[in-house]
Amino acid sequence: MAVAAGLAGVVLAACASAGQRPLAPLALAADVDLDRFMGDWYVIAAIATVFEHSAHNPMDSYRLDADGSVATTFSFNDGAFDGPRRQYASRGFVVAGSGNAVWGQQYVWPIKADYRIAYLAADYSQVVVAREKRDYVWIMARTPTIAAADLDRLTAFVAAQGYDTSLLRRMPQAGGR
Repeated sequence: MAVAAGLAGVVLAACASAGQRPLAPLALAADVDLDRFMGDWYVIAAIATVFEHSAHNPMDSYRLDADGSVATTFSFNDGAFDGPRRQYASRGFVVAGSGNAVWGQQYVWPIKADYRIAYLAADYSQVVVAREKRDYVWIMARTPTIAAADLDRLTAFVAAQGYDTSLLRRMPQAGGR
């Protein structure tokens, strides 16, 4: 998954030392219906981890398991649209009392990285996944492209959350897997 692709980067970021000025809490989507959220999400734009910089056709796939955890898979073509398909798996653990919007995303046991559904369209067509530290963010959609006005609106939302959107990069999508 987009978040999972940053295996080492996200783990290191999750463990980074303090010293940054406190930021206001991120917005959170209200009452995320996990069953509706599951499935494929195309990464449209991101402040991505180092492992995602060469990603083409990046996609997150989510599957709710019987134990309540979320099996996640990040897949992408490496280096070009016809590059080799890569895949990284991780597991999400929904934080109780968060309306299903806050997860601990586990790439390497026992560390769980911060994963927050900051925005979710009412029809579950677009999502912004963010981190409290404002180091990574992903704008995703159920389709490989979205209208420019939607991307502008979501970028403004990301900026309002305290992110430096000059670091936000459009991810190359050629229409699917």
